[in-house]
Amino acid sequence: MVNRFMAEAIEEAKKAYMEDEVPVGAVITYKGEIIARAHNLRETLNRATAHAEIVAIEKACEVLNSWYLTDCDLYVTLEPCIMCAGAIINARIRSLYFGAFDPRGGACGSVTDVFRLKELNHRVTVYAGIMEEECSLVLSEFFKSKR
Repeated sequence: MVNRFMAEAIEEAKKAYMEDEVPVGAVITYKGEIIARAHNLRETLNRATAHAEIVAIEKACEVLNSWYLTDCDLYVTLEPCIMCAGAIINARIRSLYFGAFDPRGGACGSVTDVFRLKELNHRVTVYAGIMEEECSLVLSEFFKSKR
């Protein structure tokens, strides 16, 4: 199941690539079904907050008609940044699965680890390196094409 959902997130990342966005994709599941899918839209929308995770969280909230996503899991191709980590915590997402590590901006252990702050009121279970090679390949191909 985990690889199936990450593969769907990779498909979202490929959509971002085709739209000349940094290719990050995300899906959110509820009771084993995908309820939201998204990819980066920062360039398209000219919005700094239009990361794949944020867009997916907004869609999932609409589907469930609630900002509480306590029974939801998020699959994202790149380690979330600090902004997205905060949104994941605030949405009360149960589990986070991410693919590639982000040594320049990752907030799940690479630069910092927001999810280990004991003072926060919600705990997210984090699984790292899911289909890491496939997730990294989409990103490296994109940046190679930019050089």
